[in-house]
Amino acid sequence: MTYTAPSAQTTAAGVSLLAPLSGRLVPIEKVPDPVFAEKMVGDGISIDPVSQSLLSPCDGEVVQLHPSCHAVTIKTAEGIEVLMHIGLDTVMLRGEGFDPKVKVGDRVRAGDPLIDFDADYVALHAKSLLTQIVISNSDQVAKFTPYSGNVTVGRDVILDLSLAGSDAVVTADSGVTVTSAPIIVPNPTGLHARPAAVLVNLAKKYKSNIRLKRGDKEVSARSVVGLMGLEVNHGDTVQLIADGSDADAAIAELSEALRSGLGEEGAKPLASPASVASLTAAAPPPRPRSDDPNLILGVAASPGVAVGYTYRLQHQDIRVTETAANPNQERRKLERAIEQAQAEIEALRAKVHGQADAGKAAIFAAHLELLEDPELTDTTTNLIDKGKSAAFAWKQAYTTQAEQLSQLKNELLAARANDLRDVGGRVLRILTGTSVEGVSYPDNCILLAEDLTPSDTATMERGKVLGFCTVGGGATSHVSILARAMDIPAIAGAEARITDLPDGTPVILDGSKGKLRLHPTLEEMERVRQKQARLKTRRQTELASAHLPAQTRDGHRIEVVANIANAEEAEKAVSLGGEGVGLLRSEFVFMERDSAPSEDEQTEIYSTIARILDGRPLIIRTLDVGGDKPLPYLPLPHEENPFLGVRGVRIGFDRPDILRTQLRAILRTSTHGNVKIMFPMIATLEDWRMAKTMLEEERQALGVAPIAAGIMVEVPSTAVSAEQFAKEVDFFSVGTNDLTQYTLAMDRGHPKLAPYVDGLNPAVLSLIGMAARAANANGKFCGICGGIGSDPQAIPILVGLGVTELSVSVPTIPSVKAQIREFSLNDCQRLAERALTLQSGAEVRDLMPMED
Repeated sequence: MTYTAPSAQTTAAGVSLLAPLSGRLVPIEKVPDPVFAEKMVGDGISIDPVSQSLLSPCDGEVVQLHPSCHAVTIKTAEGIEVLMHIGLDTVMLRGEGFDPKVKVGDRVRAGDPLIDFDADYVALHAKSLLTQIVISNSDQVAKFTPYSGNVTVGRDVILDLSLAGSDAVVTADSGVTVTSAPIIVPNPTGLHARPAAVLVNLAKKYKSNIRLKRGDKEVSARSVVGLMGLEVNHGDTVQLIADGSDADAAIAELSEALRSGLGEEGAKPLASPASVASLTAAAPPPRPRSDDPNLILGVAASPGVAVGYTYRLQHQDIRVTETAANPNQERRKLERAIEQAQAEIEALRAKVHGQADAGKAAIFAAHLELLEDPELTDTTTNLIDKGKSAAFAWKQAYTTQAEQLSQLKNELLAARANDLRDVGGRVLRILTGTSVEGVSYPDNCILLAEDLTPSDTATMERGKVLGFCTVGGGATSHVSILARAMDIPAIAGAEARITDLPDGTPVILDGSKGKLRLHPTLEEMERVRQKQARLKTRRQTELASAHLPAQTRDGHRIEVVANIANAEEAEKAVSLGGEGVGLLRSEFVFMERDSAPSEDEQTEIYSTIARILDGRPLIIRTLDVGGDKPLPYLPLPHEENPFLGVRGVRIGFDRPDILRTQLRAILRTSTHGNVKIMFPMIATLEDWRMAKTMLEEERQALGVAPIAAGIMVEVPSTAVSAEQFAKEVDFFSVGTNDLTQYTLAMDRGHPKLAPYVDGLNPAVLSLIGMAARAANANGKFCGICGGIGSDPQAIPILVGLGVTELSVSVPTIPSVKAQIREFSLNDCQRLAERALTLQSGAEVRDLMPMED
């Protein structure tokens, strides 16, 4: 593209900005960050740079330089504020890779160097190198004229500005002055450009004059540059002040927005100081209670039934000395304690890897990351520098952070407070030289506790501890995940009175239903033990026939394959009779990393699994993450409803570099085995055709043979249009977890609605039937890869609906195959027809009652 630049000039009517970098101009609307694309910071233009020194685009004064050195603002003589922001999410680099050449107050001329940066480092560690040049006080500009094409730094004009006739000044109408309560800023890197822009746009809704105050300085809440100039950091206390008729409303909305982090990912609301904390905070909803004094209710955390006698577990209360004389010595103590804790956690991770599902060992990898949390260590060392002992400082830091986490509305994040207490307590024990209290568990014990940590769970004596029940936690906690992996029945979120039960109380714990029965008769306990014996015998029989085909009594063949996350699970699946893999959750390849896996890394991982399967089918689902499952190196904007936002294949369309890299890795893997590809969150035929086109382009570039490509049926629109999809795709796999929540409009993670989110609801079954009929009519197969594929009450109904593949959790493979052999196809079809006439999932389940 040929670029003809006008000469740079400033006139009474306007200002022309020179290119601060060499590169290709990009319209601001196309920047993959809504805060810039929607012009919340201001109007302007972006550059995809090929140079590494940011030069001034005009004459003026440096009025703002961000502490992370990734953004700078120049104010022209006309009062225009030109904000330059190098890269996207570069504030997270905390200055690494940036070398500022100016300071606030310096006068500069067009072409003077402002910031040098390491483009390779920034490109590897940030979301993008795109550099934004925006006018933060855009109300001073009457017209923006951006240019296009390639530009040369310091030579070509990128933006012409026609100035407004007069300064736009916000004048508050008459009213009162309202001041907010002190607010602690939760944003991890303070009020940088993005959150500042969000606050500015909120403030613009009101007529009142609104200011933000930090210490003795206050600035207009309508000025991005002013807000950044306050240098508000994480944990700083600020106040909002508003003058005008709508001041009350302004303060109410902006205060809540500030407290919640202005929509920024990773911003955790922080408690206000005790002196200003609200005394009227809503009490948490009461826990479920039973009218039966011998029945305690809780949350089903890990399935199974256990019969035994209670034993209460209490944690050590470690006392610490507050002050210390030598800060340097205390810092060294802290470093040594953290190193020892890392070694202990590594050993624990290895133990869990051998005992349970290898993927669950990642829980302790997360614990290692907590030990390296900069906020935790920074808070501790700051306290040490003020004369506190390492033990006191560490205890103060981790308990405060854990308390903040536990107060979050997001259940998953709140549950991580227990992980932090686990890690923190380990370091504190080492710092104080406290020995681990040895726990001598009695035989046949049902453990009761206020809460358990992952370390407690991983180290308990499995032969003696038959199950556990806790007041804290939930089904999504790491303790519950470990319990399921180790096959320990468990209840979480139980009534607090369990901690008052005397040791030795006879109980029956039903982890599947979240119920603890107190004082059962000897006959009741014996009946449960007999049932357990029968189940054990049945499992042994199922294991003995695990490698026989899953074929109904009248010869109808069902393929039983596995849902897996890694090579270890593939090996386990084959050993249990699995006939392939119906769902490789490739997102696990992308998790617990600082950057996306390369094409070669992915190819090696997928190929290893393909070789283990030795010709059995391997269906690889492309990256399925989103607002509800974020990745640290793939920051996503806050979404009000992430389940309806950018997730699944939509991420691939938004970041085609990541999707295309994965497609190439899967295609290369196809030369090593029977590999198929599956796209998640396909909602329209256009989605499918876009994904298929990208796959075909990469296939032709690599020169490999075509592979089967299918879609997840997890959106009702896909099931309803199944006949159209079946003419184009190679197979369906129904993701019943998401299909159920989308069909019933109920979040499956919602604490109140989750019990009603049942995949056996007739409406969901009807959609599954649509998909299966369309697939069979077009010579394709329809599988199930969601939770009900492993549900014994669902299996015959799914077969009757026309499903020909069940992709199930690895441990259930033998029992699923054995159950299919118990029915005829006619039996299954009659059950399915009956199920579709019923009114609820509960009624459907009554068709296949579980053994008591």
